Amino acid sequence: MENLQTILELRSSPDLIQKLLEHGIQKSYKAGDIVLNENSSIRSIPIVTRGSLKVIRTEEDGREILLYYIRSGESCIMSFLGGIHNETSKVRAEAEENAEVLFIPITKVSLFIKEYPQWLEYIFKLHHKRFEELLEVINAIAFKKVDERLLDLLKKKAELTGKTTLSVTHEQLANELGTARVVVSRLLKQLEELGQVRLGRNKISLM
Repeated sequence: MENLQTILELRSSPDLIQKLLEHGIQKSYKAGDIVLNENSSIRSIPIVTRGSLKVIRTEEDGREILLYYIRSGESCIMSFLGGIHNETSKVRAEAEENAEVLFIPITKVSLFIKEYPQWLEYIFKLHHKRFEELLEVINAIAFKKVDERLLDLLKKKAELTGKTTLSVTHEQLANELGTARVVVSRLLKQLEELGQVRLGRNKISLM
């Protein structure tokens, strides 16, 4: 945790870093672990210090859609807003890969906003980034074909993990895209025929 200052890009705020370390609780997660469930009370906000999380929204009919990823050095702005307003979580956060998360109590989060301008700037930057990512999701759903969205998702996963071979099932991809598994399987086969991916057992390699 000695590199938290670099991770958060708060090099001019050693006092804030010390406070985050003092009040934060560090937890480790394996890929696929649930970090935050929908409808759960939000008592702290997560700051990812290693690995990455994915944030998913589930509709009443059971369909899911991937909203965005939380990378190292980032937090979940929806958890922040929900915690500040004493609301339950409207999303599910899940470890995309093995991850370490520092949880900051929501009471301290509010206090730090008043005491440290750098913390408020950090929150605003995250809010701006998440807003842009959500606009991209809306744009993709409205204007892109599912095969384009699938290939974009695979590329994003490869960028996150630094690996061109991904350990992921067709069912997982379908859930994140908000479509059916059979659709994903058919499109992956087409992408393989085009030489863009190579399929294996629960593995997909980008070419």
